[in-house]
Amino acid sequence: MSEIIKADICIIGAGSGGLSVASGAAQLGKSTVLIEGGKMGGDCLNYGCVPSKALIASASAAHNIKDTAKYGVMPQALHVDFTQVHDHIHDVIAGIAPHDSVERFEELGVKVIQEYGSFESKNILRAGDKLIHAKRFVISTGSSPSVPPIPGLADVPYLTNETIFDLKSPPVHLIIIGGGPIGLEMAQSHRRLGAKVTVVALAFMENDDPELVDILLESLADEGVILRDKVGIQNISHENGQFSVSLEDETITGSHLLVATGRKPNIDRLNLEAAGVDFTRFGINVGENLRTTNKAIYAIGDVAGGAGFTHKAGYDAGIIIRRIVFGMFWAKADYKALPHATYTSPELASVGLSEKTATERYRDNITILKWPYAENDRARATRATKGMVKVITTKKGLILGASIVGAHAGELILPWVFAVQGKLKVKDMASVIAPYPTLSEITKRAAGSFYTPSLFSDRTRRLVRFLGRFG
Repeated sequence: MSEIIKADICIIGAGSGGLSVASGAAQLGKSTVLIEGGKMGGDCLNYGCVPSKALIASASAAHNIKDTAKYGVMPQALHVDFTQVHDHIHDVIAGIAPHDSVERFEELGVKVIQEYGSFESKNILRAGDKLIHAKRFVISTGSSPSVPPIPGLADVPYLTNETIFDLKSPPVHLIIIGGGPIGLEMAQSHRRLGAKVTVVALAFMENDDPELVDILLESLADEGVILRDKVGIQNISHENGQFSVSLEDETITGSHLLVATGRKPNIDRLNLEAAGVDFTRFGINVGENLRTTNKAIYAIGDVAGGAGFTHKAGYDAGIIIRRIVFGMFWAKADYKALPHATYTSPELASVGLSEKTATERYRDNITILKWPYAENDRARATRATKGMVKVITTKKGLILGASIVGAHAGELILPWVFAVQGKLKVKDMASVIAPYPTLSEITKRAAGSFYTPSLFSDRTRRLVRFLGRFG
């Protein structure tokens, strides 16, 4: 006999979004069930954001040791203990894991069921030997690596983001398929830790500003990362511990192969047809209210398609809490100010409309503002002059979007998030007082450049001469 459990809310998936909904709902008095067949914390904690940034920290430490001569400090011999790098990564995960643990959520009043969930009807979910009857369901099952149908790939022991952080010995030559954020972050990190790295992709960073991407790619090439784009892969094989990746014009051999070619939604186990939930291969179909075609079921985060960011899942969770806990049924998701960042060096971050999209939408009614890191005193002092801020506004100064490539771009993008979300104009950014000397002055200078053409025009000079007559 199956145990029947009744609840106000049942959340499927204990990743970032699902945990936020479960925590909020339970603490606000709703009977809450959380279903998770894999690891608590989901992809972000175990295979994504947390381990990748921990690896980047190790790689940055190694690079900083080698790169001290420009400050007048002579570098010492570098030794990388890859086993300790592995231990550092997993120690960071272990330090965060208690916050996402079964025990913590049970203490909050959540009933946690460690099984995968599958719908049996529009309002009943099976998880192991339990049947959950809930007034509302929230699907937050995230996404998994998407593996392309390259001949031979299915027959070789390739790595993905779910397995690469388990390595305890360094790759001699890491071949990476995929030129997005994951591929480039892993490429630079492993190169800095001593590996030879080759990245093969049809294109690099397709969702970012090409001018800023070029600055990033130049930096990676300068560090020795081999970049091959606009090439097709004919075949992949593995023999005697070596991978062979056959391109149109050459064959690349390496010790390890990482596939980083995008993500696919985790929907296969859910039996969504039984629940009356429409979906495509890109994810579950939802409206601005995050509700599916079944009015009792919502979907958030990666599984709902669109941008696959942890902070997007967290934002979605807030919409869900407002709608189904507080009864604010008018709450809707608005992603116009959703930022994203890639944590290479230099970092690359964006928010709002790109130059391409803004041009298509506004045609000639846009202004492009740029300011280089090389014109910033703090960047000069720290030798971090490779970078640029690019801002897109209307001719009247309404801020439509911004992109930054350079040191700490992921932090520097936040004022522009406020600007896009609050529909601010460049005068609002140009009039702030920034502490000196900081990289944040780049934001102010980029905004202030909007006024340069008119400030130093012949008309303004005539006005100044006229006012000068009065003392």
